[in-house]
Amino acid sequence: MNVRRRLIPTAALAAVTALGTGTLSACSSDTAQAANTGKFDVVASFYPMAFLAERIGGSHVHVTSLTSPGQEPHDLEISPKQIALLQDSDAVLYLKNLQPSVDDAVAQSPVGTKIDAASLTALEEHGNEVGGHAAAHDTHQGEESGGKDPHIWLDPVRYAQVAEGVGKAFEKADPKHAADYKKNTAALVKQLNELNTRFRTGLADTRTKVFVTTHAAFGYLAERYGLTEEAINGLDPESEPSAARVKDLEKMAKADGVSTVFYETLVSDKTARTIAGDAGLKTDVLDPIEGITAKSRGKDYFSVQEANLKALQQALGAK
Repeated sequence: MNVRRRLIPTAALAAVTALGTGTLSACSSDTAQAANTGKFDVVASFYPMAFLAERIGGSHVHVTSLTSPGQEPHDLEISPKQIALLQDSDAVLYLKNLQPSVDDAVAQSPVGTKIDAASLTALEEHGNEVGGHAAAHDTHQGEESGGKDPHIWLDPVRYAQVAEGVGKAFEKADPKHAADYKKNTAALVKQLNELNTRFRTGLADTRTKVFVTTHAAFGYLAERYGLTEEAINGLDPESEPSAARVKDLEKMAKADGVSTVFYETLVSDKTARTIAGDAGLKTDVLDPIEGITAKSRGKDYFSVQEANLKALQQALGAK
């Protein structure tokens, strides 16, 4: 993580966490009924993991997400009820170093199948600067990611690698349905490969290759398609950005032909609007797909990624 986001009020976050997990989709259920369903019970740490589990598992799995829709996943604190749920499940699918409380709970859990998505693809460090000022890294970054960028699901190629690993783990843990898991994994990987092709061709010829975000989540996506992500880091989300920071951004925006400051759906757009207003830029949504809510530009991972592609094409001046 490059910066911890504190835009969700603590009281509201606590209230959401206290509710436990809600429904993720038709495959999921309240935590009270989540274990011992007669299906292969999978606990997923947050939406991108739950999506994989549901697509690969199909009708054979029952998936419950530890992170409720609309909840900021990085700040999740697991409840005792969720810990009990984890202990009763057949498998857990999570992304190590993204949610410390999940890592702790998984380490102490007796669950037989523990699938760490971070071990199924290569993680890298993504440093970010704006106008020559190095991002002021929050101490939380080291706690969460050990300097490695966890946002692997935003790169369709890496996400496909994770999907293949999850499929193999499901086959091993629930061998009587292995053929279906293999078939479902192949279909999902094919769809991710097609998405990768659309991104690659859709972003191949653009007026600029630089985009600005308030959250440095898109390093892998940028790297995959030859783009540069400039993240506005080191800012307290509740405060106004400094005049020097805005001046740097204005210089960079002019030099690189940047038109847009991107913000995301799960947090406030205040910082993006302030900076964009001062720099004479537009704002738009680039969704890190950490959860699907009514505000999301799509119902699932693929539809939101298509919306992200359109937003990038518009901001970068795709030809």
